[in-house]
Amino acid sequence: MKAITIREQAPKGPVAPNVSVVDDWADPGPPDRGELLVRTEASALNHMDLWVGRGIPGVEIEYPHVGGVDGCGIVEAVGSDVDAAWVGRRVVHNAAVRLDGPARPGTPTEAGIAPDVELIGEHSHGTHRARYRIPVENAVDVGDADPVAAAAYGLTALTAYAKMFTKGRLRPGQTVLITGIGGGVATAALGLAGWMGCTTIVTSRHRWKLDRALELGADHGVLDEGQDWSREVRGLTAKRGVDMVVDTVGGPLLKPCLRVLVPGGAFVTAGATAGPVSEIELARVFWKQLRVLGSTMGSNDEFREVMALFRAGHVAPVVDRVFPPAEAPAAWERLEAADQMGKLVIDWR
Repeated sequence: MKAITIREQAPKGPVAPNVSVVDDWADPGPPDRGELLVRTEASALNHMDLWVGRGIPGVEIEYPHVGGVDGCGIVEAVGSDVDAAWVGRRVVHNAAVRLDGPARPGTPTEAGIAPDVELIGEHSHGTHRARYRIPVENAVDVGDADPVAAAAYGLTALTAYAKMFTKGRLRPGQTVLITGIGGGVATAALGLAGWMGCTTIVTSRHRWKLDRALELGADHGVLDEGQDWSREVRGLTAKRGVDMVVDTVGGPLLKPCLRVLVPGGAFVTAGATAGPVSEIELARVFWKQLRVLGSTMGSNDEFREVMALFRAGHVAPVVDRVFPPAEAPAAWERLEAADQMGKLVIDWR
């Protein structure tokens, strides 16, 4: 079976030189109870594909490894206790598989606790192969949708949706700042904020990405040249500030992000590509009653909700480039260089 593999770990990178296309990868076998066997039509790249190639602390990854958290394809077979009506359907999936441990006496409610999950493509082999298996409870039927678009919209849209609406409680008409426009989560956040009727401000170190974001519907763009751009952002809002910051950059951007928030505003982070360590002005946080929230992926219910918006045509992914499997190393190179505007997708058809 054809697959895209990462031959070995490269802790300091780059990952692309270790990416290979093979024709003899083992077939995943028949689906187990509660699973679907999917024939791949498209798989999408995420930063997780780089983290898997570099190694993730605390996660045992066996190399060679097939990554890929996002995929779209046709169900070929179902496991026991699964409705046969799934066969022939085009599906996508939530790559975050919830782990439910045994109940213990005296355990308090976990209603507000983030569940423990394992990620398809990280803890197990993923979607960058001709066939893969997924839990039926994580699957969503996308009908006659374009498989490239469906694969591109999965995990990044779920991440943006959960952080903005469930955790951040964004409301229609509010003002949203999205840092580092260009990545999958940031471009998904732009589309979702636009669907909500929000005013959007985006930042980037690249003028061409700002121009592209304005074409996609952003209201304002701020060129990040290492300066404190908080005054510029406040000027764009008549000195009011923004209701929410959607961030995946981290590092030095925390300070200006907190400075532009209105009282009660939310800083929601789902990544730290510029570094995981930031200084926080606690006085600003408590005097302005700010909310600093972390978010990773989302639940199956949230996934169904965001995919319903996709199926209805209310939102769509930004696809930067589509590659055949044979050109997979070039896709990884583009991801590592951060040259993309939107998602990179492998077309398996």
